[in-house]
Amino acid sequence: MKTLLLTLCLSLAPLSACLAETLHFVTEEYAPFNYSEGGRITGIAVEQVEAIAKAAGIDYTIEIMPWARAFAMAQNQPMHCVFTTGYNRERAGQFTWVNPLLKDEMVMLKRKDGSRGPATMAEALGMKVGSQRGDFGVEALEDLGFKDIDLAADIDLSLRKLLSGRVDLLPTSIKTYESLVKQGQPVEKAMLLAGQIYGLACQKDTPPDVIGRLQTELDKLIASGEQDRIFAAYGLPPNARTAQDGAKK
Repeated sequence: MKTLLLTLCLSLAPLSACLAETLHFVTEEYAPFNYSEGGRITGIAVEQVEAIAKAAGIDYTIEIMPWARAFAMAQNQPMHCVFTTGYNRERAGQFTWVNPLLKDEMVMLKRKDGSRGPATMAEALGMKVGSQRGDFGVEALEDLGFKDIDLAADIDLSLRKLLSGRVDLLPTSIKTYESLVKQGQPVEKAMLLAGQIYGLACQKDTPPDVIGRLQTELDKLIASGEQDRIFAAYGLPPNARTAQDGAKK
C-alpha cells in the first residue's frame, strides 16, 4: 500500500510535497515572547508560530536553547528557523523571513534605585551596558558607539547583572520592559532607542513554498485581530500601537 501511495504521489506532485520534512523552530528563554513554564514552551511569539505552522499544515518542533546556539542553527542547518529575531539590514540576506511577529520600540533600562540615568547618548556611551551573545542588540550598541558591552547567555542573566550593579544599562524591547515592571522588577527607562521589527528567520534553503505558507497564515493572523488578542492575553499592548508611531520605526 505504501508503494502504491508513493507512486500516486509521485505522479501527481513533487516528492517534497509528499514526503514533507519537519521544520525545526528554535528559540531562547525570553519572557513573555518565548519561554518554558511547567514543562512546556509558551509565550507571545510561540503561540503565533504554533498557530501559523498548524494552519499551514507544516510538521514542526520547538526547542529552547541559548540564543547564540539557536541563531547559528538557523544560519547553518536546513529546515531550521530562529525566533523572535530582530530584522535589520545586515541580517536581511542571511535568512528567509516571516514578519512581523512583533513590532516594538527599543528602550535602554537602568536600575530603579533613585540614581540619575544618562542625560545624553554621549553620557551613556561611557557606561557599561549588558546584552546577550548573538543578539541583534549587540550590533545596534556597537553601531551607536558603545565599547564596554558585557555579554550574557540570556536575558535573565543580563537582568540579574543590571540589578546587582555589574552593568549600568540594558537594552530591550519596550514590551519586555512593560512585562518586567508588571513582574515587580525594579527597572526603569533610561532612554528610548530606535524601533525594531522581529520575526521568524529561517535557513536560506528553506523551501519557498513553506515560507510563503507561513507568511500567508501570519498575515491572516494579523488581519483577523488574533495577533493583538495574543498580546492582550499576556497583558501587553498590541503591535498596532507601535505601528502607529511611524517616526519610531
